[in-house]
Amino acid sequence: MPIVSISLTNDFLKEMDQLQDTEGFSGRSELIRAGIRALMNQKLDRENLVGNMKCVLLITHEEGEEHSVTDIKHEFDKITKTGLHYKLDDKKCVELLIVDGKANEVKELMRRFQVSGEVDNIKLVKT
Repeated sequence: MPIVSISLTNDFLKEMDQLQDTEGFSGRSELIRAGIRALMNQKLDRENLVGNMKCVLLITHEEGEEHSVTDIKHEFDKITKTGLHYKLDDKKCVELLIVDGKANEVKELMRRFQVSGEVDNIKLVKT
């Protein structure tokens, strides 16, 4: 099996090790493979979206990173009908967006959030 090298912050590595222990992964590599599989499945689910959609996007991010989230929301204000920003704790925030648009627009909105580097998590809830 090929070896891939990645760089992680100490905090991220600590969280990863805790996740490995609590979820019972045999090692870091297995945890990373599971994460990649989940991301691949998420991509497949997103590719299968078609037609007009009314849905909810749930996004979490670090406090202080909302500038890029806000910029992306503004680029898609044609399909973003309303939004709610809530501070979860000292460091985390959640955005709840009501979206109404074509599937390809929703897919692009999700992709932009995902690759921004500012979003911790994004979840699509279809109606």
